[in-house]
Amino acid sequence: MSTLKSKDIDSTFELGSTNVFADLDMPDAEEKLAKAKLAYQINKIIKHKKLKQTEAAKLLEVDQSKISLLNRGRLSDFSIERLVKYLTLLNQDVEIVIKKSKKRCHHGTLSVVYA
Repeated sequence: MSTLKSKDIDSTFELGSTNVFADLDMPDAEEKLAKAKLAYQINKIIKHKKLKQTEAAKLLEVDQSKISLLNRGRLSDFSIERLVKYLTLLNQDVEIVIKKSKKRCHHGTLSVVYA
């Protein structure tokens, strides 16, 4: 992140990275962002199909309360694996790509890309 000071406005703000969870120094920031992106797509598809929560729950083989949690972004009860399963049940293809990291750090990164 970098800090900027505007000449016209007497305020300071910080430019964030592409991961708000990392900006907030949250643990497992990459996983949290990946889950948020997967949940966003699931919610977008449910909305596009005009499914009620009970209909979506039946389709995704869960209780309606799980759809409510998903809709509100309460993702701690969901694994990435479960979110991927929901996408496949919503007739989406999910590809997992493994490649050598371009960065010279000691670990790779996790990202979700929409097609």
